[in-house]
Amino acid sequence: MTDDKTLVAQLQIPEKKDIAFKELVSLYKERLYWHIRNIVKSHDDTDDVLQNTFIKVYKGIDKFKGDSKLYSWLYRIATNEAITQLNKNARRLQITSEEVQNIAINNLESDVYFEGDAIQLKLQKAIATLPNKQQLVFNMKYFQDLKYKEMSQILETSEGALKASYSIAIKKLEAYLTSN
Repeated sequence: MTDDKTLVAQLQIPEKKDIAFKELVSLYKERLYWHIRNIVKSHDDTDDVLQNTFIKVYKGIDKFKGDSKLYSWLYRIATNEAITQLNKNARRLQITSEEVQNIAINNLESDVYFEGDAIQLKLQKAIATLPNKQQLVFNMKYFQDLKYKEMSQILETSEGALKASYSIAIKKLEAYLTSN
């Protein structure tokens, strides 16, 4: 397995780009899939966003300067693509992105790719009540166990603001789950 610096260097060499890209996809596709899935909820939308993410990565790898970790850059692209997908769905349906998420949550029960039980479905409904930023922070911390420093690089926000968002999200989720 290649380390990220070597992988990025190979991605930036035209003759090695395709092979290195296959390795990059293999290394990150599952983690990115679940990160995106936590945002958009739908398996089909997740697949579309994941594909768009990797297309952007492939086209933009020459612009990657190495100022952040490779996965931070990948997660930032995936996060932005997921938010774009939510907004696109909202425009297409002429509703808010929050309403799009509520529809997606309601569709989870019939989604053959959703392996959760009633408790996990209730948690997803609770998460959907949070503002977008708090949803992102909660999902990244709770489901992916990312450190605040890593989230700070991905979301380009201070660690202090992220800790505050997570704390507020936890309180809101507790309140929702105890009252519903």
